[in-house]
Amino acid sequence: MLTTHPYGFAMAIPDLIPIAYEPHGRTEAIGHYTGGQFLASVTYAFPEGFRLEEGWEQQKRLYSVLHLFDAEGNYRDSQIWCAGSWAEQQLDPDGAESVLSRARARLAGMLRSLPRRTYKDIAIRPFQLVVDGAFFGLVAKEDEDGGWAELYPDHLGFGEPWNGRYDT
Repeated sequence: MLTTHPYGFAMAIPDLIPIAYEPHGRTEAIGHYTGGQFLASVTYAFPEGFRLEEGWEQQKRLYSVLHLFDAEGNYRDSQIWCAGSWAEQQLDPDGAESVLSRARARLAGMLRSLPRRTYKDIAIRPFQLVVDGAFFGLVAKEDEDGGWAELYPDHLGFGEPWNGRYDT
């Protein structure tokens, strides 16, 4: 895919999308392990085709997500676990058994299972899958203004100068 550089020349969307490790940021759980690379997060998602109407609080679900890639950035597998809904989280927002606490604990366990895990920048190829009716993946997109890649359902956008930094 080609994008137009501000100076007028075409610049391709890279085959491998760089994602920068950002401690205490939205990309704090990415890096390398013995089997390749990983990208993890705790994130809310709605099912595809969702319409905002009464009962939306049950449809907004919190997931612990771990995507695995080989050393060359090719998608391998995902572990995606639903901790509960926004409605459930509101019943006990700060408790040790809250939906958010459960999601964070599950993600910590997923990450501990990765041998020789190190947190650092990664570079991965676009991928996509649907779990519980919710869309997950890294999708390359292009329009008249250029190209970018977006991570779903986190809604992190990556683009020129392709340094791994994200926009929300």
